[in-house]
Amino acid sequence: MCQLIRSDFLVVDQTVPPSHEQGAPPVYTLRRRPVSEKLVDEGFRRLVVVLASIVGLVLAGILITVLWGSREAMAEFGLSFLVVSDWDPGLNSYGALTAIYGTLVSSVLAILIAVPLGVGTAIFITENLIPSGYRQVIGLMVELLAAIPSVVLGLWAIFVMEPFLRPILQVLHDRLGWMPFFATEPLGPGMAPAVLILVVMILPIITAIARDSLQQVPNELRQAAYGVGTTRWQAIVQVILPAAVSGITGGVMLALGRAMGETMAVTMIIGNSNNFSLSLLAPANTISAMLANQFGEADGIQISALMYAAFVLMIMTLIVNVLAQWIVRRLSLKYA
Repeated sequence: MCQLIRSDFLVVDQTVPPSHEQGAPPVYTLRRRPVSEKLVDEGFRRLVVVLASIVGLVLAGILITVLWGSREAMAEFGLSFLVVSDWDPGLNSYGALTAIYGTLVSSVLAILIAVPLGVGTAIFITENLIPSGYRQVIGLMVELLAAIPSVVLGLWAIFVMEPFLRPILQVLHDRLGWMPFFATEPLGPGMAPAVLILVVMILPIITAIARDSLQQVPNELRQAAYGVGTTRWQAIVQVILPAAVSGITGGVMLALGRAMGETMAVTMIIGNSNNFSLSLLAPANTISAMLANQFGEADGIQISALMYAAFVLMIMTLIVNVLAQWIVRRLSLKYA
């Protein structure tokens, strides 16, 4: 048996000759590491440092560029930019409340709908509820859903999903119109269709990560759960899901960040209105959709205001990522 123990200068070759009896002292042979080997190790270490530094520099460069571009709007509007819904290029009056509200509401509602669907699909695929061939087909369909371009999903939402949903949304307005969330008439693009198209876009992310997390749960843990008399439902809810909860939570937070930054499909179906409304049936806006629609035609302080909105979106995404890491760390410690 041969075991290599590496250090900066020496390689210890610990060899136990076959002729030695059990318990005989091992024989050690020491040799110095070749200069070429040390150079390769040092070069690899420096290469990794350089690659990581490039990522950090790119992120810092983007942040500095956005901050520098938004300095005029920050000086002009201050924090009132976050609580004012006016967006009037003619009067140079800008506020991002409508876009911030639309970004948060559409993303959170999409997550609330997509998480049960995605986790349920992952459980259906991994827990031997159907034959293996059918599970592979369903998994392939989910992966193909992730490969559809967002512009294609946007066109599908405009010509297929929205006309199909309009009678249903009309019923909600007729029955629940006294509530501010359903107070407006559903006349076409709006917040509700945008939420549903976001569900379609983030569902493959949640399903794929949840499936991988569930597959990492040891089979011994499943067998032990069934061995103590649990039903399939109890084993999944009380044993398997808690064991995979940190990975599933990380996938959910990743999907939330994806939903907050989605542009093309949401831009095509949300209505792009800067009028603030609590109604889910009214046209709305998001920060990414506002940037895509107006940046090409903006000038003067409007460009700075758009940069300010982009900086707000970056901060929101950063908060989501930090919160995701904190939640995953806490859950990993809890269920370790």
